[in-house]
Amino acid sequence: MTKRSTLGGGALLALALLFIGLTLLFNQTLRGWRLDLTANRLYTTAPGTDRILASIKEPINLYFFYSEKAAQQLPQLKSYGTHVREFLEELVARSNGKLRLHVIDPQPFSEEEDRAAELGVRGTPLAGAGQFYFGLAGTNATDGHEAIEFFDPNKEQFLEYEVMKRVYQLANPKKPVVAWLSTLPMDASFDPQTGQMREPWLVYSEARQLFDVRPLVATATRIDPDVNLLVLVHPKNLAPATQFAIDQYALRGGHILLFVDPIAEADSPPGAAQNPMAAMGADKSSHLEPLLKAWGVQFNPAEVVADRGHALAVTMRQGEEPVVHLGVLGLEKDSFADDVITAGLSNVNMATAGALAPLPDAKVRFEPLLQSSTDAELMPAERFRMLLDPASLLDGFKPTGKRYTLAARVSGAVRTAFPQGPPTGVTLAAGQLDLKSSTRPLNLIVFADTDMLSDFLWVRTQNFFGQRLAEAWASNGDIVQNALDNLSGSAELISVRGRATFTRPFERVEALRRAANERFHAKEQELEHQLQSTEEKLTALQNKGGAQSAALLITPEQEQEIEHFRLEKLRIRKELRAVRAGLDADIKSLGTRLKLLDIVVAPALFALIALALAAWRRRARRAHTPAEARP
Repeated sequence: MTKRSTLGGGALLALALLFIGLTLLFNQTLRGWRLDLTANRLYTTAPGTDRILASIKEPINLYFFYSEKAAQQLPQLKSYGTHVREFLEELVARSNGKLRLHVIDPQPFSEEEDRAAELGVRGTPLAGAGQFYFGLAGTNATDGHEAIEFFDPNKEQFLEYEVMKRVYQLANPKKPVVAWLSTLPMDASFDPQTGQMREPWLVYSEARQLFDVRPLVATATRIDPDVNLLVLVHPKNLAPATQFAIDQYALRGGHILLFVDPIAEADSPPGAAQNPMAAMGADKSSHLEPLLKAWGVQFNPAEVVADRGHALAVTMRQGEEPVVHLGVLGLEKDSFADDVITAGLSNVNMATAGALAPLPDAKVRFEPLLQSSTDAELMPAERFRMLLDPASLLDGFKPTGKRYTLAARVSGAVRTAFPQGPPTGVTLAAGQLDLKSSTRPLNLIVFADTDMLSDFLWVRTQNFFGQRLAEAWASNGDIVQNALDNLSGSAELISVRGRATFTRPFERVEALRRAANERFHAKEQELEHQLQSTEEKLTALQNKGGAQSAALLITPEQEQEIEHFRLEKLRIRKELRAVRAGLDADIKSLGTRLKLLDIVVAPALFALIALALAAWRRRARRAHTPAEARP
C-alpha cells in the first residue's frame, strides 16, 4: 500500500511539472494564435485589414477614451464597449508593434478630459455621472491626428471600417488626389442667363477642402498615375480618346465615382438664354455606354424611374399649389442599402433619375445602394423634358412591383471597351502597351442622376453680410462625401466595409412574438369591434329621450338591456386583457423552460454523468485489484 501511494505522488508531481513545461512552451510557440468560434466571426479581421496593418511603416498611437465606470449604468454600452476594446486589442496584436493602444477613463476636470477634447473625442452628458466618453483618437509620427467622436452602437457593423479608415489615414497622411471631370458648371463660372458669376456647387466646394482636386477637361487623353480617384459628372459626348484614357485607368484598378443622367437639369446647351423653350426640349442625357457595358452595367438614358412611393410635391410656378411629381424622389432609409456610404443618412433627393442593372453576362459584383419603392415603373424620358403639369404623369401610371436601382457599387475584374486597340488619334508612349483586362479589380460607384449634386435639391443658401451660409435639408452632400471618402482610400480599405453586429437578437423569441401577434391579432380586432359596438349601443340607450328625464322614459326592459350591455362590456374588456396577456405567454413559457434547463436539468445531467463515470472507474479499479488486496 505504501509503495502504491509513493508512486501515485511521484506521478502527480511529474504531471504537474509536465503541465507547467507545456504551458511555458505553448506560451512561446503559440503566441498570437487565436480561435474565433463566434457565429459571425466577430473577432476575425478582414483580409484588407491585415494588409493595411502590414503596410504601416511608422508607429501609430491609438487613444481609446472610455468612461468604464459610467458604462456600468448602461448595460448595452458596457457590452459594446467591451467588444470595441477587445477589437482594438486584436488589431494591436496583429500589427507587429506598429499600433500602440492607450485605454483612458477621463475623469471630470482632468488632463485626460482636456486631451480627449483636443484630439476630437466628445463627451456625452450622462445624468448623475458627468460626461460619458466613448471614442477613439489616433496620432502619427508627424503630429497628424484622426478621431471617432463617439462609437454609435447603431453603426456597429461598420466598426472595423471606421477604425481602419482612421488607421489608414494616419499611415497615409497625404491628401488623396481626385481628378474631377464634369460637363456641368460645378465650379465658379460666368452665367450668361443672369450676366453674373455663378457660385460653385456646395458639394464641389466641400470636396476641394478635403481632397487635392484636379479639374480634368472633357478632352483629356491621359489620367495621371498618382490619381487616387476619378470623378465623372455627366460625361456627355466624350471623345473616344478620353474614353480610352478612362478605360485604361479602370483596368489599372482605378477607383471611379460616376454620375450619369437621363435628364440633367443643369445641362444648359448653347443659346439657352436666347431660346429657353428650345433648351427645355434639348437632349440633356449622358450615358458613357461603351465603358458601362465593359464594366457589366446596364443603363438606358431614354428611361426615367417614376416612383409614386417616394414622389415629392413640387411647385412648378410661383403662387401655384404643390403637385406630386413622380420623377422628383425623396429617398429614405427603406431605400438605402446596408453600406458605409449610406450609413447614418436621413434622406436623399433625386430628380429624373434613371435605372441601373447588371448585364446578364456580367462577371462583376453588382450591389444596389439606392433603390426605388415597388410602387414604380420606367417611363420614357420624353414625358419629362417639356413637362408643365407633373400631375399628368399619373395618367397611365402602372407600377410594376419591381424595385429599380438608382445607385450601385460595382467591383471585380473587367475587360477593355477597346478590344481592337487604341482609337484613332491616340498614340501610346514608346514601350507602352494598352491593357486588355484588369491588372487589379475595378472599384466603381455609379449614380443614375446628376441633379442630386445641385444645391436646389438638398441645401438652402443665404447671404449673411457677404458670407454664404448653407443649411442642408437632405443628405445628398453626405452621401457624395462618403463615396469620395470611401473610394479615395486603398482597395484594402474598400474591401473591409460592413460586418455582422456584436449584439445578436433573440431570434427564437422574435419568432414567437411574431407568431403570437399573428395568432391573437384577429381575435383582438374582433373583441375591439364588439367593445366599440357595445359602447355605442349603451350610449344610445342612456341618451334616449333627448333633453327629457331619462327616469320617466326608460322602461324596466330597457334598464335590463342597459345592465346586460354593461356586463357584456366588462366581459369583453376582461377577455381583451386576457388576449393581450396571451401575446407574451409563449415567451414567458420559453423563459421558464430555459431557466429550468440551465438551473436544474443541465447541472443534474452533468452530475449524473460524473457519478456514472466515477462508478465506472471504481468498478474498473476493483476489477484489476487482486482479491486479497481488497478491503
